[in-house]
Amino acid sequence: MKKINLPFGVSLCAIAVATALPQVALAQDNSEANEVEAQERITVTGSRINRTDMETASPVEIISRDDIEASGFSNLQQLLERSPAAGVGTFSTRGNSQDSTANGGAAVSLRGFGADATLVLVNGRRVNVSAFAEGVANSFVDINTIPVAAIERIDILKDGASAIYGSDAVAGVVNVILRKDYEGMELSLSHGATTGPSYDETSVSTVWGTGSATSNTTVIFDYYKNTSIMGSEMGRFGTANQAPYGGNDFRSSRGYPGNFILNGQVVIDPDCPPEQTFGQTCVYDYGPATMTWPEAERVGAMVLSNFQITSDMDAYIEFAAQHNSSKAGGAATPLDGDAGLYVPANHPNNPWGERVEINRYRTVDAGNRVWDIESDTLRFVAGLRGYLDTWAWDVSATKARSRGLQTGSKDQGWVRTDFLQEEINAGRYNPFGGVTNDPAVIDAITTSLVRRGESHLTAVDASISGELFKLGNNMVSMAAGFEYREEDVVDTPDDQFQRGLIFGTESVSAQAERDQWAAYAEFLVPLADTLELSLALRHDDYSDFGSSTNPQAKIQWFVSDDITVRASAGTGFRAPSLAQIGLGPSQVSQFFTDTYRCPTPDPNNPACAATDYTIVFGGNPNLEAEESESWNIGGVWQVNDSWDVSLDYWSIVQDNKIDRNNYELVYAAECNDQNSTICVRLPPLPGETLGSLSTLYNSYINISSQEATGLDVSTNYLLPISDFGDLKFGLGWTYMTKFEKNGIDYAGEYNYPQHRWIGSVDWSRDAWGATAIITYIGEFEDYQSPQDVESSKARTIDAHMVLDLQMRYDISQSTRFSVGVNNILDEEPPFAIGDGDGDLYGYASSVHNPRGAFAYAKLNFKF
Repeated sequence: MKKINLPFGVSLCAIAVATALPQVALAQDNSEANEVEAQERITVTGSRINRTDMETASPVEIISRDDIEASGFSNLQQLLERSPAAGVGTFSTRGNSQDSTANGGAAVSLRGFGADATLVLVNGRRVNVSAFAEGVANSFVDINTIPVAAIERIDILKDGASAIYGSDAVAGVVNVILRKDYEGMELSLSHGATTGPSYDETSVSTVWGTGSATSNTTVIFDYYKNTSIMGSEMGRFGTANQAPYGGNDFRSSRGYPGNFILNGQVVIDPDCPPEQTFGQTCVYDYGPATMTWPEAERVGAMVLSNFQITSDMDAYIEFAAQHNSSKAGGAATPLDGDAGLYVPANHPNNPWGERVEINRYRTVDAGNRVWDIESDTLRFVAGLRGYLDTWAWDVSATKARSRGLQTGSKDQGWVRTDFLQEEINAGRYNPFGGVTNDPAVIDAITTSLVRRGESHLTAVDASISGELFKLGNNMVSMAAGFEYREEDVVDTPDDQFQRGLIFGTESVSAQAERDQWAAYAEFLVPLADTLELSLALRHDDYSDFGSSTNPQAKIQWFVSDDITVRASAGTGFRAPSLAQIGLGPSQVSQFFTDTYRCPTPDPNNPACAATDYTIVFGGNPNLEAEESESWNIGGVWQVNDSWDVSLDYWSIVQDNKIDRNNYELVYAAECNDQNSTICVRLPPLPGETLGSLSTLYNSYINISSQEATGLDVSTNYLLPISDFGDLKFGLGWTYMTKFEKNGIDYAGEYNYPQHRWIGSVDWSRDAWGATAIITYIGEFEDYQSPQDVESSKARTIDAHMVLDLQMRYDISQSTRFSVGVNNILDEEPPFAIGDGDGDLYGYASSVHNPRGAFAYAKLNFKF
């Protein structure tokens, strides 16, 4: 069979990329490549078959160690969110709040299908999910548990891969390849800070390795710390009142001072300042109290070791330990009529001298609510691998655990409603006039909270790969294997939440376990010297929901030495997460206006003030697996030895998707009924037909569908400039032509820009080098409710472009010094009115980064 040489193979893999970051490895000369090809067979992400060349029929984006260094980023999430293949569902500690359910975690979402539709692997193996789910019940792999210092490269497979890897590989796979076989020692120091808010990052890492002809041990240590950015430091991006900037006023109706119910009528606190008065509501700006960027600290260590037992068998181990800590928080505890609080007539500060119910209030004098979050992750892999004649085999076992602890102390703003009522009844707590109560009284109304979570993974796997038989002049290859996995997760909130004593804060409860086995086979069939076919089939069987069988076919045509055409098609699935199946009563907050009680905006109607209402979710043991179909067609053109171009058109369809019922639809169907058991209201006041909204009940069901299509283009070009060194140019561009969800096309709509690209220029000459990277996110429309997306047009949120610069100098062969600035032009995120819930501060937080310019310096020593 005709094989393209290794340099072109590396190019195929590298330019199937969309990152196009600098420092792409140059092609080696043909003689060196052929020597490598003759000696070594490798496994490429997206296939189980060992092969001598790196190209496959699926597009793979590669982020190398040099790319990571040139980016200036010290954590994995910041790096991955720049990829044009990333989309909605990518999240990080940025924006952690008291209401987030996955505080301290981070995840990547390929193509915008969600973090639970992107499979994350480490060295080709699964890792356990975070102990705390995101968005209440969406399980994910916390990429903050993977230290950057340990990464050799990152392979991003931009194709469905359930036929190879099983569940979750719907939109693609992120395979983190760790450094190994290192000899010597490396020390890296980095520090940086923003030029605006008082924010800085520090990282220290060491890599040490020793080896011989028969063994190697690599030890990696990584430390990272960042300080916080509070909303009070963010100017217009740190206030909920966006009206002065062209947006909406999202200040809370739970104010300080507040309002009360007197003789069946809502009355405002007489001391509410005029600038906070909204009819009978005293509003409160919680924006300055938010943590735009919470502080975090991470310490990780890894040991990777392998040694030769016989000439045909090696043993290997991987051990990783990671401890992460961070904070999350927000404004002081909000209270409304659901809390059942009142002020007796004889209270010394009661201005009316009659009993009043507390309708809207916030205990600002008790302080902002703050969570301390800690997570500990352990992972151990041990295995044997070798050759049986010409067949490569591998047997391994994995044990992993993730443990999360979320605590709030008495001095971190956590108010218990029963304690508060006792102090009000005793006349010691004054809820009027926005006064600051005595510290001893504050101590009496606050409490401590603990949330605990833990997840476990136990897995064994065995695989074999080799050549089956000769077909014409070429060999048919195959890989086959078996996997068995046990998983469990438990998320236990403080019982004070379950007893209804803590108000205005989300809580999650979940517990579930399962076991699963899978068998798979893959064949590589050379149909001709220039044409090869790959066929894969995998069967997965789960103890809780059933089984799924998924095929995939790929074809690759080597049209010439310079042109390759490729295509793939297959099916995929995602098993219901353990959190979705085992979810107990869990509360989330949703910010919206009760339009049934406020049909038209009216400052004199207390119901017209936007409020974060409580939605309660429960698990669903009858959930079925999500199903998907994906295909890709494209090609690679090696124009010459210095210039590569790739193009891929792709499509993903996901059906039976597990999702929440859209709360707006539930609200529309149920909340105009005072007697509804799904939309529960308080008793109406005199003259009203509907009482204040208390609780909206919702659930997870197989309801949604998603379909996305798009085009990926990438190119890399090397330009030698004689005595002035070398220039490398790279460009990766993704154009999303469609993103349809439940029959509505969101491409170009809120949070779904159609265009994303990243371009780079890298210059190197002797000891000097410089890199410029431009990241571009295209324009998209501002938020509209789902029913309005296709029938009307919203204002346009402008495109956003960020420029990063880095200079480096090799002081010696063993020492490199680098300085750089990310977002050197200090570009602010474009203005967005937002969705009135997650985005309240004038920008689309899941798409744009408000941090501003960040300057850093790095020093790297090799011994």
